[in-house]
Amino acid sequence: MAGNGIERVGFIGLGAMGRRMAAALRRAGFELIVWNRTRSVAEAFAAEHRALVADTPAQLGTRVDVVVSMVADGDAVAAVLTGPDGVAAGAPLGLFCVDCSTIGPTAARRIAGALAEQEIAFVDAPVSGSLPAAEAGTLTIMVGGSDEDVQRAWPVLAAMGELIVHVGALGQGQLVKVITNAMAAANAVTVGESLLLAKRGGVDLEAFQRVVPGTSGASRMLDQKATPMRKHDYTPLFKLELMLKDVRLCLEEAQANGIPFGSAALARQWLVAGKGRGLGEQDYAAVIEPLQGAAGESL
Repeated sequence: MAGNGIERVGFIGLGAMGRRMAAALRRAGFELIVWNRTRSVAEAFAAEHRALVADTPAQLGTRVDVVVSMVADGDAVAAVLTGPDGVAAGAPLGLFCVDCSTIGPTAARRIAGALAEQEIAFVDAPVSGSLPAAEAGTLTIMVGGSDEDVQRAWPVLAAMGELIVHVGALGQGQLVKVITNAMAAANAVTVGESLLLAKRGGVDLEAFQRVVPGTSGASRMLDQKATPMRKHDYTPLFKLELMLKDVRLCLEEAQANGIPFGSAALARQWLVAGKGRGLGEQDYAAVIEPLQGAAGESL
């Protein structure tokens, strides 16, 4: 239920994940005002979910208690929150922002600093989970920010997520998110290579998929991506180009901190190869395509 003094939520970004997250907020009882770069998308959402549509992010910011953003990257977050017609342009005293996009810790801290100049609090709360989890309001959310700000944001986060963890200071939610996505990408590449070796060696891949979950090689990526790889079904649950962006952000942080992350670097190369094949808009299970080309084997 709406609570903690929050009744009106502004939601910016109604893409595949965002519109499902916004719908979960509406079901939880929050009044909702939305903005999307393509206005027709916002109008369709508002008609279905009894929400209001703002003309600009600045207008949205004047009418709500908290703003949630779920957009493509750091530049997009900066534009809608701190740009000339962004939320901060007309924000009332006490407004705070919760960003659920994946933008990396450097961008999150930069945007938070710009908002702080206008006494607007900021929490980074990137999410993990598929479209069904967003639909059900059962996302995993890793949160960075002060104890006070995270506590204020908690009712909103609880409407969208099932596992919500305050992982540390501002920006550390983003760091955890890009690390975990780099782990997923590296694991997806490993799954693809493993399937190709099993196929070349004459193993029945149905049997392979049955036995591996009971071994030390078990993984969520095997559960989620092996069948799409085998069927060449790349219906996007998480686009390859977005995974590539997140792995790049992770490697930037690894370099800045002097930590080698070789498996992520290798995964990036295969994702780059997939994008080079025109697969950027497909699910990142499509990384199997360049792997097949290198192996001379097809699933």
